[in-house]
Amino acid sequence: MGTDEKLTSCWERVVSCCCCCCNASKQEQDRRLDTKDVRIITNPAVADKGEFDTNRPLPSPPGFKMPDRERYIALFDYSARTADDLNFNTGDILEVLDSRAGEWWLAIAITGISVNKRGYIPANYVALLESIDAEPWYFPGMKRQDAEKLLLAEGNEEGSFLVRNSESLKGELSLSVLHEKRVKHYKLQKLDNGHYYISKTKSFPTLKELVEYYSRQPDGLCVSLGKPCRKIEAPQTYGLSYNTVDQWEIPRNSIKLLTMLGAGQFGEVYEGVWNETTSVAVKTLKPGTMDPTEFLGEAQLMKRLRHPKLIQLYAVCTMEDPIYIITELMKNGSLLEYLRKDKGAILRITDQIEMAAQVASGMAYLEQQNYIHRDLAARNVLVGENNICKVADFGLARVFMKENENVYEAKEGGKFPVKWTAPEGIHDNKFTIKSDVWSFGVLLYEIMTFGKMPYPTMTNMQTVQWLAKGHRMSCPLSCPKPLHAIMMDCWKDNDQERPTFETLQWQLEDFFDMDVTSYVDSARY
Repeated sequence: MGTDEKLTSCWERVVSCCCCCCNASKQEQDRRLDTKDVRIITNPAVADKGEFDTNRPLPSPPGFKMPDRERYIALFDYSARTADDLNFNTGDILEVLDSRAGEWWLAIAITGISVNKRGYIPANYVALLESIDAEPWYFPGMKRQDAEKLLLAEGNEEGSFLVRNSESLKGELSLSVLHEKRVKHYKLQKLDNGHYYISKTKSFPTLKELVEYYSRQPDGLCVSLGKPCRKIEAPQTYGLSYNTVDQWEIPRNSIKLLTMLGAGQFGEVYEGVWNETTSVAVKTLKPGTMDPTEFLGEAQLMKRLRHPKLIQLYAVCTMEDPIYIITELMKNGSLLEYLRKDKGAILRITDQIEMAAQVASGMAYLEQQNYIHRDLAARNVLVGENNICKVADFGLARVFMKENENVYEAKEGGKFPVKWTAPEGIHDNKFTIKSDVWSFGVLLYEIMTFGKMPYPTMTNMQTVQWLAKGHRMSCPLSCPKPLHAIMMDCWKDNDQERPTFETLQWQLEDFFDMDVTSYVDSARY
């Protein structure tokens, strides 16, 4: 079977899986959604059995066997996105019936708003009951700088705290506490018998007992521990729902376009809603922008790339023009516009470097996966709440169709992003992760100048000729010299002499010396 026949067969299966939902009348769908004691079957594995029986419970996946039930506690609220999902609130107890689907588990609610009902839940919204992950004060992946920002955010009170992994000591933990509008950090250490302590004069068999003790009295801490640090937002789910994890070509009529967020060379970006339940971003591509077959192949790779600093690809609509690319929504839009709008009014040097470090983190993951972005720039980084930055549009540059046979032809007025592209890309059409590093240096310049155009007085052709003579952009105003040195490392003519993204990440994360005075010397207690 040829490629086109395989794609046609795949699309036919997608259409057949969705036809049952589409044929149901609007009134009938509304009636089913309003029926609290019923589960509608939209799982593709059983959707081809014809009419739905609205009086039977959600079926188990094929080959399902009842496991030894384990109870979990909800860490966040979750509103069902499909009729197969389970509604729950923070603190609800759930029993997991089947976890083999990976990121979406079949569960039954033991307590809470959906008690005795079962359905699918996102696995990263729950934690094993009585485990440390279930504790509201445990933030394992939180970095020191992020912990400070989170604790200082609105909603936290004197004594608010969290426990996190130590950055400086692998395998160790740190306690971060809010006191008098500053954050103090304490090392949590272990004795040979496994007991935890801040001061060796007082140790505890478990972290929970340590927290309970210091919640009753400070006993040497700056303040008694109060409420756990407030969690700002729930994590992104893997895919839109259990049904779309593998079936990512979705019906176009399940997407509703709302506000246009921006427009570019290849199309427009909208805030949208999927299935009338979930906010998403929708990139609509102009007809002829890319070859659907090549795009689908690239999208399969993109969907498997998952990292907190990469925009998650949820689904696509390729059956007709314009092609839709559905991703997670970032409320503050592109980093370029975000920087230009701020112009230094709110953002400070610490924020700028932190944003750069986040981009480097996402790119370090792509580097590890042997994946190339090809169009790294501030316009292709998106910003969410609390200056959270995520790399977007990775891999798409390869499948964009240009007017010229040479996809990366560098000519004045063309579609080629000359000012962000490494010399080997311009002259030899050679693109590697090291050419992405060059682009990252230009992105750093954008960040430090609040979105100014690189090589501001030059045309594309003048830029190419100027760089060929060995020239590089000078240090922007108010940019620390060591940061400009990092840019210069990214712009080395020999691509093998440029740093890795892993190196760039730790250089930026460690840019400011740790304020050791904010770590209390526990030895004195």
